[in-house]
Amino acid sequence: MNNELFIVNEGENGLRLDKAVSVLCNDLSRSAAQSLIDDGCVLVNGKQSNKKAIVKTGDEISVEMPEPKALNIDAEDIPLDIVYEDEHLLVVNKPKGMVVHPAAGNYSGTLVNALLKHCGDSLSGINGVIRPGIVHRIDKDTSGLLIVAKNDVAHRCLAEQIKEHSFTRVYNTVVVGNIKDDSGTIDAPIGRHPKDRKKQAVTDKNSKNAVTHFEVIKRFNGFTLLRVKLETGRTHQIRVHMSYRGNPVAGDIVYGNPKKTYGLDGQCLHAAVIGFIHPVSGEYLEFESELPDYFKDFLRRIS
Repeated sequence: MNNELFIVNEGENGLRLDKAVSVLCNDLSRSAAQSLIDDGCVLVNGKQSNKKAIVKTGDEISVEMPEPKALNIDAEDIPLDIVYEDEHLLVVNKPKGMVVHPAAGNYSGTLVNALLKHCGDSLSGINGVIRPGIVHRIDKDTSGLLIVAKNDVAHRCLAEQIKEHSFTRVYNTVVVGNIKDDSGTIDAPIGRHPKDRKKQAVTDKNSKNAVTHFEVIKRFNGFTLLRVKLETGRTHQIRVHMSYRGNPVAGDIVYGNPKKTYGLDGQCLHAAVIGFIHPVSGEYLEFESELPDYFKDFLRRIS
């Protein structure tokens, strides 16, 4: 069991307990929060409470999260585009459309299924059965470079570099609209969307700092090609920040206009560069992935 303690602030004041728990625990659905409350895993000021109880500013909410259930994930013979590999880690060039790890509705055909076939038992176990070796992830419809740890020592070292912002992650993306500034920085906190828990948003409530740097590579009629560097790594960070700026990523129907796909199947976003200090040798390694065909085709169409 993993116990988490939250203090209710003004943003949650007056909410039902189940709603407050789902808001405070970013990855928790309302129904899951209700189940935890019903099972006695949620305490308000040290006492069990009803899911309909109203919370107040200053209340202490303790949430005991059960360990995730292990699932049998099958190894699958899926081709991998491996950019680099040694006994401690590998760097994979993920194609657009591939899910990184199994989840509801996607228990096969994922990067993890392929890694289990390629690496066997040689994957770190820090993130459990569902995400073996996965240090960080990119979205299904985002293409590009991803690092995978083969042991827990490598995993911890790489995760610490991400935490300390010394891990290089550079993306190429096409956004809607013409950006006049040649470069810029978006510094705006990101958290769960207040009305749609499947989305992220720029918000001051239960959020984490998020910083994105961008520079213009080329301007087109109605679009701009950008080089984007992440200082932090929040969920959907580039997509949320560019939408917040008024320049959503082309093809992004979640954070952009759902009726305008521009002939793209998902967002036009590619993880082009990844750089890190090798957890064993101490050497700085950096890898670059050229733009995939879907990205090049879109650039040709808008030129």
